[in-house]
Amino acid sequence: MIFRDVPQSLLRCVVGALFLCVALAGVTGCGGVKAAPPSAAAGVSSGADAPASPSARVSVPAWAKGMATVRADALPAQARVVLALIDKGGPYPYRQDGTVFGNFEKVLPRQKRGYYHEFTVNTPGERDRGARRIVTGEGGEFFYTDDHYDTFKAVLR
Repeated sequence: MIFRDVPQSLLRCVVGALFLCVALAGVTGCGGVKAAPPSAAAGVSSGADAPASPSARVSVPAWAKGMATVRADALPAQARVVLALIDKGGPYPYRQDGTVFGNFEKVLPRQKRGYYHEFTVNTPGERDRGARRIVTGEGGEFFYTDDHYDTFKAVLR
């Protein structure tokens, strides 16, 4: 076998990277990434419900009131890949994906243990899982963190 002398960890990294590339190509429709319209510049809100234009309106659900928000289409490409995987029910690239998120930092609303689950958002250049995650709630909530649970944004879909 030609991969006999290649370390298993390197093979796993290469296979994982290929998987993410294929998934990203599928999510973007192989048509490249389109620039956001100027009215949707950053896609992030500090909790206000009034987007810049009627076409950019996304209603803020009750569970997200008072939180910083981000539209799903304004998330990093890797986070959008994870959302698509969650919608499909997997498979996920990391064994920890889908495990219970304990909310020990108490940044998210308090719920019973097992209510929240976390998923890794790949960070290019990181040698480990990195700091970015999507956390889901049993009530259909989606949250994004890029600082390893210090802060969260409610993901508006």
